[in-house]
Amino acid sequence: SEVIQDISQLIGYHENQSGSAPLDSDGRILQRSKRGWMWNQFFLLEEYTGNDHQYVGKLHSNMDKGDGNVRYVLTGDGAGTLFLIDEKSGDIHATKRLDREEKAMYTLVAKVLDRTTNAELEPDTEFNIKIHDINDNAPKFEKEIYFASVPEMSEVGTSVATITATDADDQTYGNSAKLVYSILQGQPYFSVDSENGTIKTALPGMDREVKENYQVVIQAKDMAGQMGGLSGTTTVSITLSDVNDSPPRFANHSFRVTAVESTEIGGAIGRIKADDPDVGRNAEMEYSIVGGHDIFNIITDQTTQEGVIIIKKALDYENKRDYEFRVEVKNTYLDARFIHGLQFKDYATVKVTVEDVDEPPVFTRNPYIIEVHEDTAAGSFVGVVSARDPDADNKPVKYSIDRHTDLERLFNIDSVNGTITTLKALDREMSKWHNISVVATEINNPRQTTRVPVFIKVLDVNDNAPEFAMSYDTFVCENVKAGQLIQTISAVDTDEPLVGHKFVFSISPTNPNFTIVDREDNTANILTKRGGFSRREMSMYFLPVVISDNDYPIQSSTSTLIVRVCACDSRGNMQTCNPEVLPFSDGLTTGALVAILLCVIILLMIVVLFAALRRQRKKEPLIISKEDVRDNVVSYNDEGGGEEDTQAFDIGTLRNPEVMDANKLRRDIIPEMLFPFRRTSPIKDNTDVRDFINGRLQENDSDPTAPPYDSLATYAYEGSGSLAESLSSLESAATEGDHDYDYLSNWGPQFKKLAEMYIGKSPDRET
Repeated sequence: SEVIQDISQLIGYHENQSGSAPLDSDGRILQRSKRGWMWNQFFLLEEYTGNDHQYVGKLHSNMDKGDGNVRYVLTGDGAGTLFLIDEKSGDIHATKRLDREEKAMYTLVAKVLDRTTNAELEPDTEFNIKIHDINDNAPKFEKEIYFASVPEMSEVGTSVATITATDADDQTYGNSAKLVYSILQGQPYFSVDSENGTIKTALPGMDREVKENYQVVIQAKDMAGQMGGLSGTTTVSITLSDVNDSPPRFANHSFRVTAVESTEIGGAIGRIKADDPDVGRNAEMEYSIVGGHDIFNIITDQTTQEGVIIIKKALDYENKRDYEFRVEVKNTYLDARFIHGLQFKDYATVKVTVEDVDEPPVFTRNPYIIEVHEDTAAGSFVGVVSARDPDADNKPVKYSIDRHTDLERLFNIDSVNGTITTLKALDREMSKWHNISVVATEINNPRQTTRVPVFIKVLDVNDNAPEFAMSYDTFVCENVKAGQLIQTISAVDTDEPLVGHKFVFSISPTNPNFTIVDREDNTANILTKRGGFSRREMSMYFLPVVISDNDYPIQSSTSTLIVRVCACDSRGNMQTCNPEVLPFSDGLTTGALVAILLCVIILLMIVVLFAALRRQRKKEPLIISKEDVRDNVVSYNDEGGGEEDTQAFDIGTLRNPEVMDANKLRRDIIPEMLFPFRRTSPIKDNTDVRDFINGRLQENDSDPTAPPYDSLATYAYEGSGSLAESLSSLESAATEGDHDYDYLSNWGPQFKKLAEMYIGKSPDRET
């Protein structure tokens, strides 16, 4: 037994069967005798409906002599609950119905024990119970109802949607999961592909405007659609999507619209609408007036798809009362597939009737521009405004001035005839324009009013005398000569004559000091009449200058020019005009010395202030308070490798530093070759299998490149170097009677038990 255990662990002693097992006349799986004591796979039909426990199979060990000393024990998936084993005979039964869709295979472990000592007679053996499928699941669709769409007028065979079902039965076993699709409702409009569930159109010319929605019922049946198969159904709601196959049409080709004459320009007076059975973009329309129109226009309301008639020019009931024009409507988007033979436009006639309303008065002009001279006396005539009632009754009108536009109350208006007069004298130099609003109101209906702007321009009258254009700072040098220019003067006048300004300058001809020369360009030069001016005698002269204009009536004024006497250098540049200050010998005046002294004092004050600020400034201590003491923190941005970083610090060094391997590879990275190739020495003849296993075990334990996790090493060595060759039954003969096992007695005491099992066995062994 010990040898068998080692071999079974080494070579996978129990055979892994594939395919179907042979059955007896009762449907039971036949047993097969071999070096092992059981098969490792049984088959069982799901959904067993019998009252008794369903028989699964039989376990039998060669150690069982039929004397009742052997006890069979079953462990694993469902052992003791789903599966029971007869301790004496080894028969396995299922206790209840099994469903392959819940679990297709159960893995169990069989034990053979001595009934008296509970010692294991054979190594534990693992085997599988596989559930065979039956057709017990109907096809199912993912949804109870699907939604799909297809354009109207589609050709026959146009794909609509693909609807598929699923079957939980085994796809690889029989026809339990082979589905066939059919249509139960929706013919003759649609059809379905029996293999893939694709729904297609089956009828040409399906019109959305006639019928838009269809309910199609699809059936999926397993067993390839044969009788007795299970089926499932679902509903597909198919909607025909719109295409532009219908032109717009007017339900009524004649429209009447009424508009009041007071409608503002751009205002809407009516709407017309054409019908288009299409929807969305296919139903968008555009309206236009055939040939255009001077008074009316039509635009499209994109929300309601209506044609809105608007006013381009003001209506007048008294001028024209009736209008007529033709409107065209057409689709903005056309489908080339349907334009042949159809005209996607329509026409209608629109008649507009203008209604009379009580209109406000209308001024003969808008605006009014009136001119009036300034200095006109109060009550003088300014101008006349006129308004009338445009209605046929021609009701009387009264006039008034909006006082918000004439806050100074400069004007007045006659309420009957509209005559505007002045209430105060006007001054053009104060305001050149006056803008007022005149209101005309119907006497019988005060709510009907009209306003008109009146612009009153004040014309100029020569009522202002000219004067100096600026204030002059004139001086004359003490050493000046006669006839030297000391100043050029000019004049301004607030009046605005039509021919422009022309000024005349003059001074008294008896003036002994100065004379004037008119330059004929509205400027004049002031010249000295003598030399030898002295500040001690006269430091300042006052020169009256008479300035006259040439307008009617002539206006003149006298302006005084102040001339100071100053000391000048040889080139005529002024140095000083103060009569008390005399020049020093070194050329610096008292004023210059005072200025220099002030600058020095200011500089000294700045230096003293700067030094004081430097003394008051205190250096802040490095540590302000005792609490503000900071340790030096050095940050090392070196991140460890976590649990796998065993190379950076090997915990094994702490346990036994002497066994540290300097060439040990890191385990936190993948080596270039995880399992390096190493050549092993061939196994010598008659080498013990246990030595071979121990040798391989020591090689792996001492390998520093082995992975850090547990791994399974599979050894396929079956003793090819031994005299008995392979112990596997894979290549054994069909019957064991052909073998001669006498040589087992020569293998030594380790194979004594095996020799007794095979040499002393009766030739009529159980098969």
